[in-house]
Amino acid sequence: MRTLPSSPDSGTDPGLALLPFRGIRYAPDHVSAIADVTSPPYDVIGTGTLDELLAAEPHNIVRLILPGGDAAAAAASLRAWLRSGVLVRDAVPALYIYQQNGPGFLQRGLIGLVGVGGPAIHPHENVMPGPVAGRRELMAATEANLEPIFLVYNGSGGSGSGGSASGLVDEVATREQPFLETVTSDGVTHRLWRVTDPAAHASVAADLAGRTALIADGHHRYAAYEQLRTQLRSAGHGDGPWDYGLAFLVDADAYPPRLGAIHRVLPGLPFASAVSRASAGFTVRELPDDFEAATAGLTDAARGGPAFLLAGRGGFRLLDSPDPARLASVMPADTSQRWRSLDAAVLQELLLADVWGIRDNEHDVLISHDAHEAVSMARDADGTAVVCNPVPFPVVREIAAHGECVPRKSTSFGPKPRTGLVLRTFGG
Repeated sequence: MRTLPSSPDSGTDPGLALLPFRGIRYAPDHVSAIADVTSPPYDVIGTGTLDELLAAEPHNIVRLILPGGDAAAAAASLRAWLRSGVLVRDAVPALYIYQQNGPGFLQRGLIGLVGVGGPAIHPHENVMPGPVAGRRELMAATEANLEPIFLVYNGSGGSGSGGSASGLVDEVATREQPFLETVTSDGVTHRLWRVTDPAAHASVAADLAGRTALIADGHHRYAAYEQLRTQLRSAGHGDGPWDYGLAFLVDADAYPPRLGAIHRVLPGLPFASAVSRASAGFTVRELPDDFEAATAGLTDAARGGPAFLLAGRGGFRLLDSPDPARLASVMPADTSQRWRSLDAAVLQELLLADVWGIRDNEHDVLISHDAHEAVSMARDADGTAVVCNPVPFPVVREIAAHGECVPRKSTSFGPKPRTGLVLRTFGG
């Protein structure tokens, strides 16, 4: 096992660090195609997509990241794929430059290991205990990080800036041929380069020292990193590979992230009841029974403050202009005014908890990253969907900078890294 530096909380430097590692990758000659064995992150895979991925290739990564609750089976599959040569470990430690480009976007960054539990990584979103426990159990069983978390930082652009991490990323990606290139079914091209030069690693380390990063995607996985580290240290294992976790790091100044909304589906709340009760806290307006027109109405309403679109078998309703007195009475006293003005906070505290009497939880309040899907889910279940507007990136950054977290599953950063291109095991 490669020796890692001492635990991230054992020193005094609060800066960000990204360490090279010996990546685990699919061997192209052992699978039908690299695109066939990769997947989106585990938490955005719906049932239909899961079935498609399982059918695409016997070794698709979803058999490891979504093993149906059987972490031991995932661990057995991982070991078998390593023994058979389906998965191979790179010979020397590397930082991996990863590029995604598709219709209207280009994103580049570095894949490496980040210290767990240090002050340089800032969450911006709350988590639920169930998914955290599930990810922790999977990591413990497989002794691996099967997919990276997604981090963003402010590197001031970096392109052409000599020794900057971002400058290195652009220089390599524009001048060298990638060692891996694949196009996935969504039309996105994925490319990987290896940076094995220790001098380049030192240059990246020097540039990142003193910086901090925001968790864009992967809050539950990062919390699982922390829990597993605490669990193993409490058991007397001390420092080890669990002190580090796999991450994809992007300079947000060079490649600004795209933020989408995450919507709610309440299968147990009939639409008619949801609409009638919503009038106690909001102005409720009927919209045309047309998805495009209704969502356009939601976008327009956002200019005036928090707004939501209710959808179900009874059509669409716009909720806006929350009652100021009622809103003030339900907001947690220890939150800032900027937090209280978030759509996600109004949704959680006023609409869900106060008006509908539903405390946000993973069983009664389902989530969807796609508004069309959310509406279909609600109508199929004779329930209610709450379609939301996205939270602007500057707002997320400001909330996190002041030590607060938005409610769980409030932001959808993209483009998300593809799962299965590079894995990491504790034994590497």
